[in-house]
Amino acid sequence: MNDLEAARLIAEKAAAYGGKVYFVGGFVRDGILGRENKDIDIEIHGLPKETIGEILDSVGERLEYGKSFGIFGLRGLDIDIALPRNSQTGTDPFMGTYEAARHRDLTINSLMKDVLTGGIIDNFGGLADIRAGIIRHVDAGTFAEDPLRVLRAAQFAARFGFDIASETVTLCRDTDISAVSPERVMIETEKALMKSPKPSVYFEQLRRMGHLDIWYPELKALIGVQQNREHHLEGDAWTHTMLVIDEAAKRREKVRYPLGFMMSALCHDFGKAICTTVDEDGTVHSYGHETFGVPVVQGFLERITTEMKLIKYVLNMTELHMEPNIMARAKSKMKKTNKLFDRSEEPFDLIQLSVCDGLGKLPKCSDTEEFLMQRYEKFRQIMARPYVMGRDLVEAGLAPSGDFAEILRYAHKLRLAGLDKSEQLRHSLAYARTELKKGEDKDEA
Repeated sequence: MNDLEAARLIAEKAAAYGGKVYFVGGFVRDGILGRENKDIDIEIHGLPKETIGEILDSVGERLEYGKSFGIFGLRGLDIDIALPRNSQTGTDPFMGTYEAARHRDLTINSLMKDVLTGGIIDNFGGLADIRAGIIRHVDAGTFAEDPLRVLRAAQFAARFGFDIASETVTLCRDTDISAVSPERVMIETEKALMKSPKPSVYFEQLRRMGHLDIWYPELKALIGVQQNREHHLEGDAWTHTMLVIDEAAKRREKVRYPLGFMMSALCHDFGKAICTTVDEDGTVHSYGHETFGVPVVQGFLERITTEMKLIKYVLNMTELHMEPNIMARAKSKMKKTNKLFDRSEEPFDLIQLSVCDGLGKLPKCSDTEEFLMQRYEKFRQIMARPYVMGRDLVEAGLAPSGDFAEILRYAHKLRLAGLDKSEQLRHSLAYARTELKKGEDKDEA
């Protein structure tokens, strides 16, 4: 039995007792929009809680996620089963579809679809707002029950390419979002970055609402930061960042770590807010912004996530994001590009970020990708070859010691220079006999 079959079976059993079961939330909305949504939520109306429990038990092993919330599941299925509720009175299966929908966040999410008949219940004009491409709150009084809804409104605007109604923007502006948990902020940020064709819409809408200060102050700090007009005719550092994340969204499906990649596109120029200077002649410089930006990015990330892999990746990408394009334009030697790729957490992703950095400006610069990808393929070939390891040093007659780490570091440099394993080993042994021996002689002296 799959999720849809379970929903229908529950609806049939509920109907036998005089109850109704509706699909609710994103499943209904996305169906109308013609989008796939595998997350099925149903709501059971018109039956006592005891009867609802008996129905669920007859369908499968009931799981309860919170008595006060009235949310259930069935073991082995990915379906959320809820009772109508509001924040004041809790669950109430008899409150009716109007009152149940009134407590939802947005009109496009307030639609209900009868599981058995397919009929749509639209108490708050959700269908019209979907047709018009409008994000609108359901009820001003209930909207503030959950301040996360401010971020959700911006996130849906970005995902669906909808505009937010002016009255909803005003309501959001007056809503305090400081109590939203960091985990939920990260979830909404991730959805905006990973599911939107233009993630910039999410941040532009939050800017419009006046809600960048608490959770995205490092991003807000880019507003008005000048850029060198020789390379950036698009405007300030904020505008550049918005263009870069939209370019990155076009490539996120091909990179190795999509979320890290998108977060890197968002954060890559945070350092410009603290190190940009203007000469007397008006020339703008942001020397070292990739380095100055690292602690700024770290502070931002640690505010909303504890995922160490993500933090490490984004900090690495921030620090290195300028190098690929610089090396490409200088036609740097292979040894230099190999060293750069070796320092990178994901060299392919780093190249893509640098390309997006070039595309996210006016005039667009996309002339570095071919060179970088050619060098990347050479790097991959080199790294796939056999290389010197500790056991090779032992087999060559060296006794294991604390010097092995230094010898292997030297061998790795030779590997990046393109030498094959036999040459790496020969030079490494010579290094061990001469350079390290010199160090021992100095210690003895």
